[in-house]
Amino acid sequence: MAIRNNRLTADEYKEQFSDIRPPFETNDAALVEANRCLYCYDAPCTKSCPTGIDVPKFIKQITTENLRGAAYTILVSNIMGGGCAKVCPVEKLCEGACVYNLMEEEAIPIARLQRFATERAIQEQWPLFTRKPSTGKKVAIIGAGPSGLSCAHALSREGVDVTIYEKESKGGGLMTYGIAAYKVTPQFCQEEVDYITSIGGIDIVYNQELGKNISLEILQNSYDAVYLAFGVGLARQLGIPGEQLHGVVDAISFIYDIRTKGYPAIPVGDQVAVIGMGMTAIDAATQAKRLGAKEVTLVYRRTQQEMPCTEAELNIAKLDGCKIVWLAAPKEITGEDGKATQLVCNVVKLDAAGIPVATGEIITFAVDMVIKAAGQMPFEELVSGNQLDNNKGRVIIDGHSTTSIKGVFAGGDCVNGGKEVVDAVQAGKDSAKAILQYLF
Repeated sequence: MAIRNNRLTADEYKEQFSDIRPPFETNDAALVEANRCLYCYDAPCTKSCPTGIDVPKFIKQITTENLRGAAYTILVSNIMGGGCAKVCPVEKLCEGACVYNLMEEEAIPIARLQRFATERAIQEQWPLFTRKPSTGKKVAIIGAGPSGLSCAHALSREGVDVTIYEKESKGGGLMTYGIAAYKVTPQFCQEEVDYITSIGGIDIVYNQELGKNISLEILQNSYDAVYLAFGVGLARQLGIPGEQLHGVVDAISFIYDIRTKGYPAIPVGDQVAVIGMGMTAIDAATQAKRLGAKEVTLVYRRTQQEMPCTEAELNIAKLDGCKIVWLAAPKEITGEDGKATQLVCNVVKLDAAGIPVATGEIITFAVDMVIKAAGQMPFEELVSGNQLDNNKGRVIIDGHSTTSIKGVFAGGDCVNGGKEVVDAVQAGKDSAKAILQYLF
């Protein structure tokens, strides 16, 4: 067993990380699917969308070949509708709510139709939005992720000048740095950021991190309001012996490196264990397999009924040849010469309260790489250091996105602890509305 990089040829990397959900090959194919829509009067698909996209309306616009109208209908509700069409867990949102499911027929492929309507708009930079004249008001936003970008666009449309401070060298946040490369490419992420900022009045300053390069106090003195959208990102530790061994990495860093360094540069083991069963765990496991790992095993301490990921995501891992082990809780990682060689787990069962309880049985996996995907933690030190009321690092806000500090607002993952991209986009919209009420 060995951890190595550059396992595949350039063509093999390209094939392994090609678009997992390709767009419609022809306009006619999209029209056929769009014309299946029943245009439900109560539109359960729209109700299930956190951003409230009028799904029947944009699908109807596609059927009449009004692609610009369809793109506007989507993007006016969700400015990151292009990216969300690629990464949203639609099985538990819009497509999961489609009435065709009740008829035991295939749901309308809403995500693919949404992608069909938005992709050209983003790539060709269609000017669908007009910015009002500048009001002279200035707002600082911390974080150029989905929540920050959504808030910035909504504010700029109303004539507010926005400066976004981003700690990375590119915008997009989770979309750019934290999602499997076969779902959304870095090129698309950049195009989407460029499209959002093309409205004008939005300046992104990169490599600027709150608490290091900039301070909340200075921003408060320099701007009329501040919006905190720095998300989460600290990997949760397992708290077991052996985490310090070579070959033990966290999933956030693993995916980040794939997105920033390129496939050949990423070392991967022959026998990889991934701990967790959320979306990040699936992304880490499938990408490890696609990078050339011979065997990848997902280890989860609960049953399939409790898994955070969707059935569709689980199926991706299965189709890639990943093994799944349920009801196994990591106990320790053992090694030789400082390198991980075994993952030891307690076999557990769920008690009446759904809490995993050790059965006394042990299961051991031979490994040369362990990827920890047990969740993310808020930036508790950063939040507390800025005297923001918080709950274990999650920023506390009232019903109007307002923090405990006057003129400072917050939303997205730094408030909710880490939900979907679409939830962050809606948080940005809600916060923009609250900021506008505060300013005017």
